[in-house]
Amino acid sequence: MRKWLIIIIPVLLCTCGAPDNVTDKMIFRYNEMAGITSLDPAAANNLENIWAVNQLFNGLVQLDDSLHVIPSIASSWTVSDDGKVYVFKLRHDVFFHDNEYFPDGKGRQVVADDFLKSFIRLHEHPSEQSAKFLFHLMDLSDPSRPHGCDSPDTGTFRIFLKDPYPPLLEVLTMQYFSVIPVEIAERYGEEWRYNPVGTGPFRFRIWEEGSKLVMAKNDNYFETENGVRLPFLDAVTVTFIRDREAMMGQFMAGKLDMVSGADVINRDMVLDNEGNLQARYTDSFLIQKSSFMKTDYMGFLVDGSLDQMKNNPLLDKRIRQALNYTVDKEKMIKYLRKGIGVPAVAGFIPVGMPSYAPAVTGYTYDPEKARRLLKDAGYPNGKGLPQIVMNITPPFQQLSEFMEVQMEDAGFDIRININQTVVHRDEVENSKLPFFRKTWVADYADAENFLSIFYSKNFSPEGSNYFHFKNEQFDRLYDSALKVNNREQRYALYREMDQILMDEAVVMPLYYDEVLRLVNRKVVGLHPNAMNLLQLKRVKKLK
Repeated sequence: MRKWLIIIIPVLLCTCGAPDNVTDKMIFRYNEMAGITSLDPAAANNLENIWAVNQLFNGLVQLDDSLHVIPSIASSWTVSDDGKVYVFKLRHDVFFHDNEYFPDGKGRQVVADDFLKSFIRLHEHPSEQSAKFLFHLMDLSDPSRPHGCDSPDTGTFRIFLKDPYPPLLEVLTMQYFSVIPVEIAERYGEEWRYNPVGTGPFRFRIWEEGSKLVMAKNDNYFETENGVRLPFLDAVTVTFIRDREAMMGQFMAGKLDMVSGADVINRDMVLDNEGNLQARYTDSFLIQKSSFMKTDYMGFLVDGSLDQMKNNPLLDKRIRQALNYTVDKEKMIKYLRKGIGVPAVAGFIPVGMPSYAPAVTGYTYDPEKARRLLKDAGYPNGKGLPQIVMNITPPFQQLSEFMEVQMEDAGFDIRININQTVVHRDEVENSKLPFFRKTWVADYADAENFLSIFYSKNFSPEGSNYFHFKNEQFDRLYDSALKVNNREQRYALYREMDQILMDEAVVMPLYYDEVLRLVNRKVVGLHPNAMNLLQLKRVKKLK
């Protein structure tokens, strides 16, 4: 049984849901329909957890809104000439939040050994695997530093790699690599996920699962803006209303300051046909849209050695290319998504990623070209072509029906198979679906994150190469890119790889998604970013 920590916060709790005119507190309020499962950085494996963890913890480095890596607890860093050793110098004014298990209840200073212990804990964590790929890159051969990192003094933390890995700094911005007081986490044991102690702009106060999460201002936070200590808000509250209409009602009534997500917001209620905010709402709310490093796609299994792929027409590149030409992505975005998203007519790397290049030649709507490819493959007008099953999940049904009509107009016989999300994920990861719906969202701001899922050494189920795609040229370029520190040179290699994916038609990119938020006009300083990371430390609320 969980031991509930009863915290008395009389002023804060009685005003969290109150209108602004009865309190002088600046409280930012948002809702998480999907809920939050843990406040442990090691479990920051979905957007809901990441948003909360980002308010409570810090790492060595962070991203600004333009996705540049900037200092956080590390004030500076150097990289060895061979690209294998990273040395981080830490600030000396960073303290953990107060907690009863610290001496006198006062949070102590963060030192390099805290990062060492946090990394070791993450490496040895029994259940969270998502961040562990980093440790496969680290040099574990030296018995004096068996986890590939060390802390030679209180202000220095070092990471040692087996081979150069240029995206390392971007990887370290992920919330997994936040610093924690490991001795406090060990005191809480399994209850640590309910009792987080970090260094972030807000500190944990109370979490009633399914009801409310409250995070209060950290008065000892180390970052400032124009000489003023951050954050500006007094508190952040998160509710967990699961019904979309009820949540929108709370937002319209001014009881939530933001709602986020193209699939969460009732677009028919608030947006016009062009995807803009309806005129009647412009005095009260504003709409925020920005690029989102997320690609929605249909994937192809291209492994002819698998029994279920024997004699499958999708092994023919011309069939896959033909399918790519059948979908009018412009119309899909305009009419089915209210203008939310960018048609994916270039490569797999999405708009918003620094290395995105519209020069990569992808697929536009061209049913005549699709018919010619079908004829070249031996199926004129689709004659003799076996039925192709499009495997999707329930939220994608409307879009898939639109695609089905267009594919059949070009000569394909299509059947839609709707799987429950858990079943769909399992079957994709275990190579059971020849043609499947999927999305890929960036974990960090480097396109290697998108291209790694096509690397032949990452075959699923152990890795994320769900396609079982193997291409020697692609693999050579991938290996070469990881040895290039110059970003523009590395990005050029990324684009070559992206072009190979398009030429081989391993995937059918549909659209590059966008961040969509509705925000109360009383909120200032809230900016979207292509990682869709919620940054609240510079936010203010007007009276």
